[in-house]
Formats: sequence, C-alpha cells, structure tokens
Amino acid sequence: MTDRQRFKLIARCELKGELFVPSDFQWFWHQTLVRWVNEGAPPEILSNEHRAKFFEFGRVETLPVVSGISDLGPSGGPPYVAPVIPRYERRVLKEDLRTRVVINEGGVKYREHKDDPEKMPQWLEYPASNKKGWKEYKKRLDPHAALRWPAYWEDYARSVRERNYALGINVGSFFGLLREWAGLENLLVMFYDEPELVNEMLDHMEQFELEIIKKVVRDVDLDFAYFWEDMAYKNGSLISPQMFREYLIPRYRSITQLLRDNGINIILVDSDGDTRQLIPLWIESGINGQYPLEATANMDAVRLREEYPNFILIGNVDKRALAKNKEAIEEELSKKIPYLLSRGGYFPAIDHFVPPDVSFKNYLYYLECLREMAGT
Repeated sequence: MTDRQRFKLIARCELKGELFVPSDFQWFWHQTLVRWVNEGAPPEILSNEHRAKFFEFGRVETLPVVSGISDLGPSGGPPYVAPVIPRYERRVLKEDLRTRVVINEGGVKYREHKDDPEKMPQWLEYPASNKKGWKEYKKRLDPHAALRWPAYWEDYARSVRERNYALGINVGSFFGLLREWAGLENLLVMFYDEPELVNEMLDHMEQFELEIIKKVVRDVDLDFAYFWEDMAYKNGSLISPQMFREYLIPRYRSITQLLRDNGINIILVDSDGDTRQLIPLWIESGINGQYPLEATANMDAVRLREEYPNFILIGNVDKRALAKNKEAIEEELSKKIPYLLSRGGYFPAIDHFVPPDVSFKNYLYYLECLREMAGT
C-alpha cells in the first residue's frame, strides 16, 4: 500500500489500527534541531526532506503554490508571511545589542530577538489595518501573479500524476490571514467598527482562493486541502459563534463546496488553542479535520473522538511529556494512541512545534513507543 492510499484510507476511517505519521504535520523549532545535531543527530535533519526520511515519516506534501501563509524560517517555522506577491523587501530599521526592528517579507513591522528570531516578537505596525493600507496591500493578492506559480507548473503537474504520496493544497484562511496583515487587536475592533472593510477583505480572499483552486484542479488530482486559521487561544475562540456564522461560514462553504466538487473530501484546518467551541462550526462549514489539537490548551483527542466519530484528528501528543522522561512519554502515549488508532481517522503528531527542551534521545523514544503500540 502506498503512502497516498494509506493516508486517505485512515482519514476516511476505513483503515483502523494503522500507524501513519504524516511528514507535513511534524513540526520542529529550528533551535530544537540544532540541539539534536549537537547531541548526535545527522546534520541532514535540518532539511525538511531529509528529516522526513531519517525519522521514516509517511510522505505528505503541500503544493508549491503561494496560496496561503508561508513559513520562511530555516526549518519551516516563523517568520510567517501572508501570500503577497511580490513580497516586501525585508529591511532592518534599527538594532541594539539584543534586538532589531525589521519589516518582514509580509510588510509587518516588529522587534525580534537577535539570538533567536523564532521567539515571539513585539508587534509594532501592520500594513493593512485601515482602508488606505488595504487599498495598496490587496494589489499584492492577485491569484494570477506569475510569481505565485512555479515556472515549471505544467511539468510539475505532469510529474505528480502518478505519485505514491499524498498531496494537498493550502487554501488560505478567513481569519488568520486578516490577522497577519491587520493585527489581532485591530482586526477584532474592525469587526465592530469597520464591518464593510472586513467584508471587502473576506470577499477578496474568497475569490483569491477560488481562482487558485480552479486552476490547480484542472491540472492536478489532489488528496486534501487545509486552511490556516490560528483563531483560538488557551481559553477558547478569539471570536464569537455569532460572528463566525455571519462572516466566515458562507465563505468557507464556497471553498469547501468547490473542493468537494473536484473530489477533495479531506479538508482540514490548522488552529492552535482551545477550539472546542469552533469544531461544530467548522463541521457546518464543510471542514472535517483539525490539527494540532494542543493538549496545553485543554484539547483531548480521546474525548473529541467520542464526540465526533468521523472528524479527522491530527496531533495532541503533549510536548511537555517529551521534555521529561521515558515514563512520562509512555504514560502520555498509552492513554491516547491505542484507542485513537483503533478508531481510525487519527494521525499522531506533537501538539505544536517540538520545543528545544526535548532531547534527541527522548524524541527517538517517542517514535519507538508509537511504533511499538501500533505493532509496527
């Protein structure tokens, strides 16, 4: 059985008791990987492709089209940048001994740590937090811009037609991207004070994604799609269910309907935080899976499986357990993995980026335990 077949069968809950660790959903802070190299891991793990092979992850990839958030970090982490083409020129405006103020490739101004740019920065200014800024910013959100598409698109499309791995598409977002270019606090106020502007942004992104999807599905047979939202924190959703229904559900539905019309029935959403209030709304919107299910935000994949028998679950392995010892790792996995695998529709992953306090030895033991519990 190929990785492509296995991924789809597990996602549809048709293959139960099977372990598949999908490469696209295994995330690592760059500092973590640097630590592991210092602890004896091969330097090749700094590369996404070689890391997946070394850890024997199942092959799952995302289409190389700039259609959603881009992670520009050295190992697939921050800085995150909205799908603007052309990108802004990254500029350092000023710096001191410990920090520097930059404008990144997405046009966002912030203060970052010199010793570790992946640390949470101090956000200073956003490029599209008002009508004037949006008028200029949206010029960079043309779905047909040449640089958005690989120069070798036709060759690429032919090359993946007989693939044996799962291939998906990032279909953007209707909250996360607006937050990226307007700022979280600004956006939340805009929903009340400038609803016309919010609707204009959402309408633009809906058409943007529809145009990209239409072009892609003419040439490529995809296996899954995913939204990137990050619209919750540890205590719940960042917007109310009423606001979600009014602003987001109609747009989600237009995207998910087009996907399903083209045979793409695995439709996921990436959101951190406690999303329990959001899951039924996403299901209503046509989305049927979520990740990374942060245990640190009270997410429990076992309870979610009981409540939503066919909802695709990815992640939920508590990163804090891996920072402790073998006993903690065994305890964390034993209370989740056997049950979740037996029900189908579950893919193991850490509940966000693997942090630098996790040793290389502990991560290898985590994978060993996973495979032992699955009998592989």
